[in-house]
Amino acid sequence: MKRFFYYPIVACAFGALAACNGQKQAEDPTAGIRLANMDTTAKCGTEFYEYACGGWMKAHPLTGEYSSFGTFDMLRENNLKQLQDLITEIAKDKHEQGTVAQKIGDLYNMAMDSVKRNADGMKPIKEYYDMLAGLKDKSEYAALLGKMQRDGLGGFFGFYIGADQKNSKANIIDVYQGGLTLGQKEYYIDTDSVTMDIMDNYKKFMVKMFQLAGETPENAEAKMNNVLTVETALAKISKSNTELRDPHANYNKMTYAQLKKDYAGFDWDAYFGVFGIKDIKDLTVGQTAFVKGAIKYMNEAPVAVVADYLQWNLLNGTSSYLSDEVYNTSFDFYGRVLSGKEEQSPRWKRCVSAVDGTLGEAVGELYVEKYFPAAAKERMVELVNNLKISLGQRIDMQSWMSDETKKKAHEKLDAFYVKVGYPDKWRDYSALEINAEDSYAENILRSVNFEYDYMCSKLGKPVDKTEWMMTPQTVNAYYNPTTNEICFPAGILQYPFFDMNADDAFNYGAIGVVIGHEMTHGFDDQGSQYDKDGNLVNWWTEEDAARFKERTQVMVNFFDSIEVLPGLNANGALTLGENIADHGGLKIAFQAFQNATANSPLPVKLGFTPEQRFFIAYATLWASNMRDEYIRLLTKSDVHALGKWRVDGALPHIQAWYDAFGITENDPMFVPVEERVDVW
Repeated sequence: MKRFFYYPIVACAFGALAACNGQKQAEDPTAGIRLANMDTTAKCGTEFYEYACGGWMKAHPLTGEYSSFGTFDMLRENNLKQLQDLITEIAKDKHEQGTVAQKIGDLYNMAMDSVKRNADGMKPIKEYYDMLAGLKDKSEYAALLGKMQRDGLGGFFGFYIGADQKNSKANIIDVYQGGLTLGQKEYYIDTDSVTMDIMDNYKKFMVKMFQLAGETPENAEAKMNNVLTVETALAKISKSNTELRDPHANYNKMTYAQLKKDYAGFDWDAYFGVFGIKDIKDLTVGQTAFVKGAIKYMNEAPVAVVADYLQWNLLNGTSSYLSDEVYNTSFDFYGRVLSGKEEQSPRWKRCVSAVDGTLGEAVGELYVEKYFPAAAKERMVELVNNLKISLGQRIDMQSWMSDETKKKAHEKLDAFYVKVGYPDKWRDYSALEINAEDSYAENILRSVNFEYDYMCSKLGKPVDKTEWMMTPQTVNAYYNPTTNEICFPAGILQYPFFDMNADDAFNYGAIGVVIGHEMTHGFDDQGSQYDKDGNLVNWWTEEDAARFKERTQVMVNFFDSIEVLPGLNANGALTLGENIADHGGLKIAFQAFQNATANSPLPVKLGFTPEQRFFIAYATLWASNMRDEYIRLLTKSDVHALGKWRVDGALPHIQAWYDAFGITENDPMFVPVEERVDVW
């Protein structure tokens, strides 16, 4: 890796020795970092994560409500309280029917009304459940699966409408695999003791839910076995989460006539007709073998087995909207067994989240007006521009990349579409009916219908690049390859990610790395396959692509070697994109930090050099306590590495971190230069 920094190594090493030995001074708000968050008794070359975050983790022990609690969760907690204030203020008054205020207030009050929900029990879905029980003929499948998807209840497969990956200005239908309650195929096919225990609990969960729906113990057991038979069959033909990361392998465009010919045995007209979709010209099928296999299975399985499976999708999909008894049963499995939680979130949190999920931008408009200062957006825009300059410099520095590919990379960088804070135009919710005379579950199902209708209205229209994929109050950020955009909602623009009072060492190490992370997604193993216009086309020379793959394989191998629990290693292939983004984000942000302070170097604060505060700020973002059950769940399913390894797995590949803290070959975290990742 080329070193691109100018601070004297002696001064950095001296600062590192002072910091690692626990030197402390009075708090300085401009320093950004907070000494109480650290554990300076830990050695920064042995466990930097503990060194930078140990104090925070000790001060935030897991409560029964959480399977994991970190800085993201802390901000979400703060945001929930702010949203609660906004929503309850509206909900205490009556409002004119059809107004946004009426919809927010009534939905929240219905969600909170446990007396009515408990009295209703399963009544809100009984007619639906009985209709599925009466399924008699396979010819009914297509329309029924369409109805269930439009109600958000899942089934064998589904579809969404979004940008055509090879014609990114146009929206297209994409059919994709589905059908697994547990999400990942490994739960159904792995035979280790932990997975088998989870499966045993899953069976008990299904049996109890069927009994709550009124089935006898014998019938409930039989239905559970039928559901498991279906899901296991689907799991065997499903692609893994790692395989789903290959965009070319999951893009198969065809005419509608070709779909009906090659995927016969399913009434596609009836299926899409439920959504009001007609005159389809072409579409894509993401996982061709799965869709063919699912149709074959539906046509060969007894109708009664398919009916039981669809009933299960109904029970599972509505469990959060029915009685406490139903929700408690669901929580016992998803919360306790899968995630290790000990207790539910308070009802008000669940209800605020439900309103937020249903009327997100309407709530977001209120949130931004009260809690997001204009000055924060202005500074973020400046930071983003500086990070773009830095990424351009990093591209030019890469000796492994040809001038031809560098030119294309610059074109893509220049075309980045940046969103900060909140959308310029807010969603229109006038077509969504929230009626307090109906049950809470009925209103939620209607809201899901509303979202599907909104999605389907995009078909035949050009892609709207101004549309936001996250609400302003979301504590997160994203990169979208088909629009080549990076987005930073208002919710994440607060401490410890962003601090208006802190200097550049902190803000470039915190939100600067987040910005760089999202930018790097445009050049990670997936994003690098899309051009400046968001099209899935190759813009690399053959030699550059091979060198890029060789370098990123170092990252795969490194994370594969990390043992996250006894006998369980990280998945380097699954997390590759996010790990590349962390790596690039660190390099790009550090470069931008040096650019910003080149003419006015920052002083030592709290006993830490500016470079040290940069890396401490980054590490603090990932401070978290986590239960073993949740570690296992995330390692199987999440494309992100665990928080600890986004620090201790990322920093050993960054030379500037070694220089800042005086890390040598005698430190356990040391990785020889020739074994480090060197991309961007």
